[in-house]
Amino acid sequence: METFNKITEKIDNIVWGIPLILLILGCGIFLTIRVGGIQFRKLGLALKYMFKDEKDGSGEISSFAALCTALSATIGTGNIVGVATAIAAGGPGALFWMEIAALFGMATKYSEGLLAVKYRVKSADGKILGGPFYYIENGLGKKWKWLAAVFAAFGVVVGLLGIGTFAQVNSITSAANQFFDPKKAHTIELFGTNYTYAQIISGLIITILAGLIIIGGIKRIASVSEVVIPLMVVIYVSCCLIIIFTHINDVPAAFAEIFKSAFGLKAAAGGALGAIMVSMQKGIARGIFSNEAGLGSAPIAAAAAKTKEPVRQGLVTMTGTFIDTIIVCTMTGLTIVISGCIDSNPDLEGVEITDAAFRYGLPFPEKLSSFLLMTCLMFFAFTTILGWNYYSERCLSYLTNSSKKASAVFKWLYIAAVFIGPYLAVSAVWNIADIFNGLMALPNVIALLALSGVISSETKKYCNKIKSKKGVN
Repeated sequence: METFNKITEKIDNIVWGIPLILLILGCGIFLTIRVGGIQFRKLGLALKYMFKDEKDGSGEISSFAALCTALSATIGTGNIVGVATAIAAGGPGALFWMEIAALFGMATKYSEGLLAVKYRVKSADGKILGGPFYYIENGLGKKWKWLAAVFAAFGVVVGLLGIGTFAQVNSITSAANQFFDPKKAHTIELFGTNYTYAQIISGLIITILAGLIIIGGIKRIASVSEVVIPLMVVIYVSCCLIIIFTHINDVPAAFAEIFKSAFGLKAAAGGALGAIMVSMQKGIARGIFSNEAGLGSAPIAAAAAKTKEPVRQGLVTMTGTFIDTIIVCTMTGLTIVISGCIDSNPDLEGVEITDAAFRYGLPFPEKLSSFLLMTCLMFFAFTTILGWNYYSERCLSYLTNSSKKASAVFKWLYIAAVFIGPYLAVSAVWNIADIFNGLMALPNVIALLALSGVISSETKKYCNKIKSKKGVN
């Protein structure tokens, strides 16, 4: 297993090398220029559209439900565990680069949502289909269908073997174990390794619940996400705010540490550049894992929204990155830096880091603090399992011409992957997820850059409508 971990780590470092980081960040910067910084100019309007349904829109679910479905897939372990692992590996400065990537990533997410609606199609059975594979094929032309197929293939693998299953259920069972049996006093040997009863039982429960909802399809997933996501975001952010305000005197020092780390100011002479690159790599990689800007996943859900206006849905879609990274990830990062738990105990990994920060910072008994974190993580990760099932299944439908048999088989394979997730090594799980994230992003970013003219044109037309107050609702 140690050899396998080293191999996946080496591949991860190659995939998430400087070229891909610059490509994704550069795409966000380029699109920000093409759309005139719409993520800054129209953020207020975008937040308003989140809760205001469009009149006469066509689709399967409301814009808010589509956003919640997208958020169900993004707000998960990336916000709680991903931020912790980024700071542990790249220093506090990783949080700074996560935020920078997110600010430009909002333009990327906006563009994805816009193109998803513009190029979506309706299947023979009346379902709305859309996403990168359709805006690649219909936007760039049939000769680029191979690129759409490449994206869809990676999308299936990302959902089945990366973000959707292993990383999420592994984090859920780790959190359950951290709360119920942190000393691993009650274990049973499986596959030559000892696992706690808490890990095994929580894994079984998650598998059963996920299976019951996954079988119901997008409408059932959306209905669950609409309730769970807003509630858990409020609870989690409230906990983080309590930590921040009860340690308000430590906040300026925390920001200073984040800034110094981001620019290698704490590194020894000659090591500053290396420290910056590690901080950037871990921050941007984990940021994209968290908010998925540029990955091409969110537009799959956005395409199902009841809307007739691509730009409007693009604005709603970009709020996902704002909520996910600018709000939730920032809260997590600040609590970790304020607590100093990584410096005091460098052996901590994954959810243990955030758990230590909550136990240190919340003015509650440590057991209650751990319970609150465990609850948030479980619900966030669980909804991510649901959201990514929908994403990867839509990718498979594109590859198999909407084969119902293939879809049914895939659902059971997905549930099986959730079942085995708790028994994989944490480091290997995150490395695998990172690798396929990067591979999935490549064809999507190529399409976004190639269709930037369409994105710019649609944006200008809609902004002119707003100015004239005609045709906008």
